[in-house]
Amino acid sequence: MSTAAAPSASPAVWFLTGASSGFGRCLAESVLASGDRLIATAREPSHLASLAATYPASCEIMALDVTDAAQVSSVVASAARVWGRLDMVINNAGCGLLGAIEECSDEQIRRNFETNFFGPLNVTKAALPVLRAQRSGHFIFLSAAAAISNYAGFGIYGGAKWALEGLAESLRAEVALLGLKVTLVQPGPFRTDFIRRSLEHTTTPIADYEKTAGKFAQFLAGVDGRQPGDPARAAQIIVDVIKSGRAPFRLPLGAYAVEKLKRRSATTAREAAEWEATAVQADFPVA
Repeated sequence: MSTAAAPSASPAVWFLTGASSGFGRCLAESVLASGDRLIATAREPSHLASLAATYPASCEIMALDVTDAAQVSSVVASAARVWGRLDMVINNAGCGLLGAIEECSDEQIRRNFETNFFGPLNVTKAALPVLRAQRSGHFIFLSAAAAISNYAGFGIYGGAKWALEGLAESLRAEVALLGLKVTLVQPGPFRTDFIRRSLEHTTTPIADYEKTAGKFAQFLAGVDGRQPGDPARAAQIIVDVIKSGRAPFRLPLGAYAVEKLKRRSATTAREAAEWEATAVQADFPVA
C-alpha cells in the first residue's frame, strides 16, 4: 500500500473590495500570508502595488468602483477567470457620513447608500452566478456597530448598514441550500484611518443638533487614534474564522461590539415581554 501523502487542497480564492487601506489592507495581508490567493480591488489600484510585488504568484490587482454596476460585472467576471473560481467574496469597501439626518444633503445621502448598500449589492449579484455554479462559496459583509444600535449623527451611515444587514439575512436564506454561506462582520471602534479618510461631514450644521449629532461628532474626533480595536488582529480573526468552515452569521469584533450586541438583545427581549399582551391583540381572535 502506498504511503504517499494525499495532495493538499488548492489555495482558496478571495475577492476583496476596498483593499487599499484600513480593514481592507489588513484583510488583504492576512489572506495572502495564509497562503491563499487574492484578487484585491480598489478605486486606485496603484495603492496595491506593494501587495502584488510581495506576492506576485498569489495576488492579482484590479481597479474597481463598486458603485459602477457595469464595471463590477466586468471585473468580477475577469476575477473568476484568473484561477477558475471564487471562494470568498468580501464586501469591505465603504464610507461614512456624519451629520443629523436633516443636515445631510440629498447628494450626500445617495452617495453614501451607493457605496455602503448598492456597492455590495452590485458585487454580490455579479458573484452569485459564479458561486452558484460551484455550489460553494462564502459572502462576507463588513457591517458596523451602528447596525447593532445607531447613534445621533450616524442616521444615514447606520441606515445603509442596517439595509446591508437586511440584505445579508435574505441572501443567507436564499443560498443556504445551494452550499453557499454568508457572514456579517460587526466591528466596534478600530484604529484605522476611517474617521480621517473615509468619513464625510455635513456642510450645513443646524444649531438645534449641537447637543446630539454635534456631540457625537466631537466624540469621534476625540477618540480618533485611540480606538481600542487592532485592525490587524481583527483581520486575522476574520480570515481564520472563515477558513475554519465554522463561521457564524454574525461576527462581532471587539469588546465594545460584543457588549453592545448583548445590551441590544436584552433591550429587545424586555420590550417584547413588556408589550406582548398588547401586541397579540392585533391578531384575529382564535376560534
